[in-house]
Amino acid sequence: MNRIDPMMESALNSPRPHLTVFCGSKHGQAPVFTEAARSLGRFLGQEGIGLVFGGGHIGLMGVIADAALAAGGEVIGVIPQSMVESELAHTQLTRLEIVQTMHERKARMAELGDAFLALPGGYGTLDELFEILTWAQLRLHQKPIGLANVAGYFQPLLQWIDQALEAGFLAGKHQKLLHVEAEPVLLARKLLSLAPAVR
Repeated sequence: MNRIDPMMESALNSPRPHLTVFCGSKHGQAPVFTEAARSLGRFLGQEGIGLVFGGGHIGLMGVIADAALAAGGEVIGVIPQSMVESELAHTQLTRLEIVQTMHERKARMAELGDAFLALPGGYGTLDELFEILTWAQLRLHQKPIGLANVAGYFQPLLQWIDQALEAGFLAGKHQKLLHVEAEPVLLARKLLSLAPAVR
């Protein structure tokens, strides 16, 4: 009997597409970052696309969740118990899943999403992005992954990726796993059009 890949479970059990968004627990200094998160959340809610995120009420996480909820969207948060105890959890979500570790959190967010999009953020955002990219590189999933290069925030990172390709540490086919757009809503549309579960 064939075992269903858990990364594809959401595609089989969910009536709507879900976008997993990685983003900062801070707002960033420029208002453009907050507006990007707000516009993406509003779009997801209005289009009936479920949002999966890290479950916090702070920073861009809180902004995108609040915007999606205000637009009538489904919002699923996944958060470790330690962050709940630190009162960082968003308590007004459609569903809040509490896990024990950060590893469980990332695995569950990967399981629930049909595609992945990273907004501006810090170490945690890049940790989530590169883990899901690595899993795609290892062919553990085939879900599309995108980077929203809002106001050129990720330009130095994209230059490093080009350098890794030139230096022989990254194959061209793996560089192409990452879709890049400046506008998050445009990127979300593109990713969901490519998602195997929702074509």
